[in-house]
Amino acid sequence: MGILRSGFSFIAGTVFGIFVAQNYDVPNIKKLTDTGLLVAKHIEETYRKPKKRDGD
Repeated sequence: MGILRSGFSFIAGTVFGIFVAQNYDVPNIKKLTDTGLLVAKHIEETYRKPKKRDGD
């Protein structure tokens, strides 16, 4: 009984995902995460504390 219930949920989710992807403008998640990581890296490099020198 459990495998039927989980199988139905998986198939229903897949069909719903295909329907949404075909009928609506869904953003590219890979491109969105790459852009977010690039912005986070830029912010980190901009506001990072300077490294201490050994001679000081």
